[in-house]
Amino acid sequence: MTDTRGTTDPKDWKPLELRPKGRTGAEAIRELLADTGDFGELLAREKAVVFRDFEVAEQDVETAMDLLLPNRLAYMHGTSPRTKLGGNLYTSTEYPQHMTIAMHNELSYSHHWPERLFFYCATTPGSGGATPVVDGGLWLDSLDEEVRDAFAAGIRYTQNLHDGFGLGRSWRQTFETDDRAVVEAFLEQGEFDWQWTPDGGLRMISPIRPATVKHPYSGTEVWFNQADHFHPAALGDETSRELAQILPPEELPQSVTFADGSPIPDAYALHVHDIGLEAAVDVDWRQGDLMVIDNVAVGHGRRPFGGDRRVLVAMSD
Repeated sequence: MTDTRGTTDPKDWKPLELRPKGRTGAEAIRELLADTGDFGELLAREKAVVFRDFEVAEQDVETAMDLLLPNRLAYMHGTSPRTKLGGNLYTSTEYPQHMTIAMHNELSYSHHWPERLFFYCATTPGSGGATPVVDGGLWLDSLDEEVRDAFAAGIRYTQNLHDGFGLGRSWRQTFETDDRAVVEAFLEQGEFDWQWTPDGGLRMISPIRPATVKHPYSGTEVWFNQADHFHPAALGDETSRELAQILPPEELPQSVTFADGSPIPDAYALHVHDIGLEAAVDVDWRQGDLMVIDNVAVGHGRRPFGGDRRVLVAMSD
């Protein structure tokens, strides 16, 4: 495929679609991969691969994951509401269906992020509900130079996690544990500034995180952060926006600043948010379809939907 970095048309890149040659199901994926060769190389080259019309049954989804994900990871340090189904398989983000989930790379705010993401459609959306994907190099190139320059020194994320009752997610939900020692080991590894609060909550401030990274396979510089997701201006929920008007940024469940602690202008966060969605390519879902994306090369999100929609997600290093 052609590298879209530097092009003006965001539709020049799109995921590779693979279709079964004969029979369907997880075993058809096994046969296809045997003919295709190294799937890791294919994914690094194509950035996102959709397995269309394979009609994988939900009871066979773990077989498909075993073929496509070398080492499934827990959603450690995750910020979005999900339900864990077992085997490090989760529901996709459980935000209200009228909301758009903006483009992002999973766990890019953390010090350890997955290399691959796996999506499986268990229930076809009644309407809408596509998963948009965006080439991270194109996203970076599409931003105004002023915005790119402002983020060049990096950013810091702040999180206030309650002990079970409060706004946002608890530290137990975020780290999938009740053991403070496990959390502390994670934070020390990531070089966070952190403290347990008198009410049993956890306040944590990340070290400086880069706004961009170079892809390990292609060397392409890509937009790779979640500043707009942590920024009050880009929140898609009216209640959250009202909350941001009441509380100072440092007391919100999550917030973000530039590396030197100075605020990120609202206009910058909204620009990043809007450009990511504008540059994205929609992947529509039908029951039994799968998709694997390179989490560094490609950002993803969710379009609003009507009726039922059930998409399951897993991740791996």
